[in-house]
Amino acid sequence: MFLLLLMPVKVQESSDFHLAGDYLLGGLFTLHANVKGTTHLNYMQVPQCKDYEVKVLGYNLMQAMRFAVEEINNDSRLLPGLLLGYEMVDVCYVTNNIQPILYFLAKEDFNLPIQQDYSSYVPRVVAVIGPDTSESVVTVSNLLSLFLLPQISYSAISNELQDTSRYPALFRTIPRGDHQVEAMVQLLVHFSWNWVIIIMSSDDYGRENGQLLNEKLAGHEICIAFQESLPVPLGNRTIMPQEKKKLEIIVEKIRNSTAKVVVVLSLDLALFDFFQEVIHQNFTGTVWIASESWSIDPVIHSISDIQQAGTFLGVTNQIVPIPGFSDFRVRQTDIKKSMMNSSEPTCNQECETCLETTKSYSTILTLSGERVVYNVYSAVYAVAHALHHLLGCNDTSCSKDVVYPWKLLQEIRKVNFTLLGHRMFFDKNGDPPMDLDIVQWQWGEDQNPFRSVAFYNSTLGKLQNITTINWNTPNNMTPSSVCSKNCQKGQYKKPVGLHICCFECINCSPGTYLNQSDDSVCQPCPQFEWSKEGEVQCFKRRLQFLEWREPSTIIVVILAFLGLLSTLAILIIFWIHFQTPMVRSAGGRMCFLMLTPLLVAYASVPVYIGRPTVFTCLCRQTLFTLCFTVCIACITVRSFQIVCIFKMASRLPRAYSYWVKYNGPYVFVVLITLLKVVIVMANILVTPTNLTIRYDPDDARIMILNCNTNYRKALLLNTSLDLVLSVFGFSFSYMGKELPTNYNEAKFITLSMTFYFISSVFLCTFMSIYQGVLVTIFDVAVTVINLLGISMGYFGPKCYMILFYPERNTMAYFNSVIQGYTMRKD
Repeated sequence: MFLLLLMPVKVQESSDFHLAGDYLLGGLFTLHANVKGTTHLNYMQVPQCKDYEVKVLGYNLMQAMRFAVEEINNDSRLLPGLLLGYEMVDVCYVTNNIQPILYFLAKEDFNLPIQQDYSSYVPRVVAVIGPDTSESVVTVSNLLSLFLLPQISYSAISNELQDTSRYPALFRTIPRGDHQVEAMVQLLVHFSWNWVIIIMSSDDYGRENGQLLNEKLAGHEICIAFQESLPVPLGNRTIMPQEKKKLEIIVEKIRNSTAKVVVVLSLDLALFDFFQEVIHQNFTGTVWIASESWSIDPVIHSISDIQQAGTFLGVTNQIVPIPGFSDFRVRQTDIKKSMMNSSEPTCNQECETCLETTKSYSTILTLSGERVVYNVYSAVYAVAHALHHLLGCNDTSCSKDVVYPWKLLQEIRKVNFTLLGHRMFFDKNGDPPMDLDIVQWQWGEDQNPFRSVAFYNSTLGKLQNITTINWNTPNNMTPSSVCSKNCQKGQYKKPVGLHICCFECINCSPGTYLNQSDDSVCQPCPQFEWSKEGEVQCFKRRLQFLEWREPSTIIVVILAFLGLLSTLAILIIFWIHFQTPMVRSAGGRMCFLMLTPLLVAYASVPVYIGRPTVFTCLCRQTLFTLCFTVCIACITVRSFQIVCIFKMASRLPRAYSYWVKYNGPYVFVVLITLLKVVIVMANILVTPTNLTIRYDPDDARIMILNCNTNYRKALLLNTSLDLVLSVFGFSFSYMGKELPTNYNEAKFITLSMTFYFISSVFLCTFMSIYQGVLVTIFDVAVTVINLLGISMGYFGPKCYMILFYPERNTMAYFNSVIQGYTMRKD
């Protein structure tokens, strides 16, 4: 398009509405679409108005510019002694942009010269108001920026237009697009709608705002069910068959979707056929969120039965009533229509002839509060205030100097005034301090068709003052639009498909909880805490160990205490009757070697009770096993010695003599004890005696404090030597079953050893399959019973004979028994 300026251009007169004045403003508006079936009109072949699609909002905005100019001209303070004029052109959406701009840039002779420096060039108009769409603004601004001719757009919201390096002469009186999108997103968040459909027009407006909305939604965990592009008719509403088929598919897709909120980012031109199809397919209950381009469009609002399609919400400018404008809009005026004998195609049309069409929408425009017209109204006043400063106006007059575009541009950047109670200025990007409203469509008589239900503060970037919305749903229930319902407390979200909004709710397993900051995974409870299934927090575990007050503990302690007393009594009895044959036959001094470890073992029972410590764990691992090994070793060697006396002494006299001479029994006990000490020390080195905490598998609230988890392995290794000794002791006792009665201890030793063997195997098996306090109580109980088995099973019968049958505790009795055994053997 820049090639047009490489040679002088002869420009055709192009304005539809003209008002002479000292300084002219250019206005670009979309007043109506092209004639159906045509792209351009020949100015000399003007069709009847019935062939046109009048754009009511465009006509309304054009009237706002005329009203502002007339009001300024009637104001003796703003531009005293000066008259503003205007040249206004219908751009027919996007089909008539270049011709009017060339006309505005040309001089009075309609020539646009080529110059190296345009700083002294004076075009036909001092500033341009419009056009409406961002696509048109970009086209127009690329030309106007070459001349630094100020341009103020009243409805282009593209963020691209903030680039002052590309568009140095551009200003806007409408908030930029990201404010609109942010207001939409906050509206979705407020009503917890996280499953939405995006419908956008297949043009720059739809694509840019659709991309911006996608980016904003990603940061709020709002998912897009799908998005579709609407075909945009070129300048008229005639839709092709393939485009109609596409509309049918899109509407059917919306109807079948589980998403009940549809965000529509489209120019109004693409929406008439779309909503006709929505009404044709007859589905309701949907929430339609409108972008600013059609949120207060009276024509779409007036489509028959559109209210049945659901609830309509829209983002639009904050309402600023303009006194006197409603009457001015429908006032009949005489405007000279410029006619030129030219065959050049143009879209221009005298919209005043279609005044009756717009009068039918007067009521809805008045009730809606004339929202967008303030954008045009304030744009004209911004230029007027800039002229006021540039021309050095006072209370009575202004200079009538030549106004160069670049000088006026500097003044517009600096304007700061109050208009109808609102501050008006432009920031560094050329944007105004404008806020937004969220409106709801209504169709009742005498109702505001676009009722404000919320306010968006563009400075704070927050949605405020949200009021009650009348939902077009049964019982006025707030619609829900979610892919998956919110999970219950203690449930995490398991994603389903690609969208984070679609998920299954699964209870957190025991021992985990749901952290509110991350609902996609359950967090494990800290070490000493627990939780049930589906919890949102953990609780302290109860520390459990074998306590003194438990009934089982009391019973075991009583048995151990009785065993200690009985063993102490046995020791005293044996000490008193040490020289008697009964004591000597039981082992003599070796009996004291057995009784002393038994007393120590009984006394070590308390180390199993109470809160475990490193010391008590060490005692558990050493005291009892050493003491018990000494006892078993003594019993084993005693059984072996008796067999040797009666059966092996005669057969192996030399071996027996060495056995007796070098104290074989004591040497054996010492060696076994040393071996056991080595085993115990190795276990302590391999298996440290540190405390461990285990969780009760039957009750997650309980935390069991115990010795090292490998304690059972050490116990099994320590017990293995005792088991071997018990087997040998049992074997030797069985071999001596035919010995004299006073020396036949097979049944007592067999009873003790058998019980010890069975209980040890059972204890190791129990510890391998169960871990808890029962292991400790079972361990100490088996220990006490084994001790009782030795003290009462081996020493009990002998004490009984000593105390109740003293006549059998004589040498004569023992000699007679031995002689009887010898005679039987012979």
